Amino acid sequence: MYYPFSWLRSLGRVAAYFLVVILLGWYFSELSWAIAIGALLLLASHYWNIYRLNHWLWQSKKITPPKVNGVWEHIYDGIYTLQRRNRAKRKELGVLVKRFREGSEALPDAAVVVDANAAIIWCNRLARIELGLRWPDDAGRRIYNLVRHPQFVEFYHNKEYEKPIEVPSPVNDQRILEYRIMPYGDQHLLLLIRDVTKLTQIEKMRKDFVANVSHELRTPLTVINGYLETLPGATNISEAFLAKAFDEMRAQSTRMQCLIEELLVLSRIEASNERATENIVDVPQILNTIKLEADTLNDAKQHTITMEIDPELRVYGVETELRSAFSNLLFNAIHYTQEKGQIHLQWKLIDQQATYLVTDNGYGIEAKHLGRLTERFYRVDKARSRKTGGSGLGLSIVKHVLNHHNSRLRIKSKVGEGSEFSFAFSPELSVKP
Repeated sequence: MYYPFSWLRSLGRVAAYFLVVILLGWYFSELSWAIAIGALLLLASHYWNIYRLNHWLWQSKKITPPKVNGVWEHIYDGIYTLQRRNRAKRKELGVLVKRFREGSEALPDAAVVVDANAAIIWCNRLARIELGLRWPDDAGRRIYNLVRHPQFVEFYHNKEYEKPIEVPSPVNDQRILEYRIMPYGDQHLLLLIRDVTKLTQIEKMRKDFVANVSHELRTPLTVINGYLETLPGATNISEAFLAKAFDEMRAQSTRMQCLIEELLVLSRIEASNERATENIVDVPQILNTIKLEADTLNDAKQHTITMEIDPELRVYGVETELRSAFSNLLFNAIHYTQEKGQIHLQWKLIDQQATYLVTDNGYGIEAKHLGRLTERFYRVDKARSRKTGGSGLGLSIVKHVLNHHNSRLRIKSKVGEGSEFSFAFSPELSVKP
């Protein structure tokens, strides 16, 4: 409890002390020596308390002050009170900082704070994902040394921040990021980064959709219409021809149905607003389910399918999208590998990244085709694709799923030896065991 300091009481104690000293000096007839010794003792007492104060402030692990009397008791109590106030203020400040960090992590955009020299002071988790920043390793580095696109560097140095700019992501050139810069405080800047890939792709998606679908549906519709025009007016049609006609029309209608279903899947992925950084996906469970589906699909081919799955490894992502990516690569390996082939699936941590690999010993793919495999409706062998029921959309779906999860499909293949399809998730998205 705080008690007001009384200077009169303190002076009274000093006066009483010297009165006793004077009386002792008068009693022993050594008044001057008594006063000198009394003053030295009082000075030594003060220096001793100064030493104790210094030891308590800088060396002692005790929070409470030593027990003393007089003016030093008031000094110790005052310092102790100030320390408690400072601790309470630091605790309040720590709570505010924690709330600020939690709030910034909840932002729908990536956020980076830089100082007057463009040095990074702070960034949230989305900035580490979208820009590839490493925290705290990149603290103090200049933002334009990490985001090196010429348009961004020019935009930053021109200091005309009224309008945002759109440039490719530094970690994935297939994604477009919008940068907004807002000055605040003492020459500080707040960068807000938003993924606007979908907005820039809408018009291109519409054009591609019309062109590709019209092309892909023309062949099956031509076949069906040809039979429908022939059958009503024909006479003496054999049962074998009728069976062939119905089988062909059924196959072409099934092909159109599969095509439409995959286009709908692709459209849902491209139009999805679900964030890939919020939910943890149990990948081992998904892969075990896909393995059961693959075994059914594999009845005719009789491949040997082996799986190497880390049962504890999970990732942040959108479960339905990842399921499509995982299954497409495995099912493609089953379709495009000759009978009784070898297919090996792996899901494991490689270089701190959750990695998915599907390896087969199938026909292999020529190098000239590898760069175009993820294009919509692109087929290496159209005849074989028609035979296996391929629509040419599977790898395009995989590509868009991976773009949404800040990853990229890697393809290795050699004709006559087989292929390896793989992708990896950044450490920020990987949930390590």
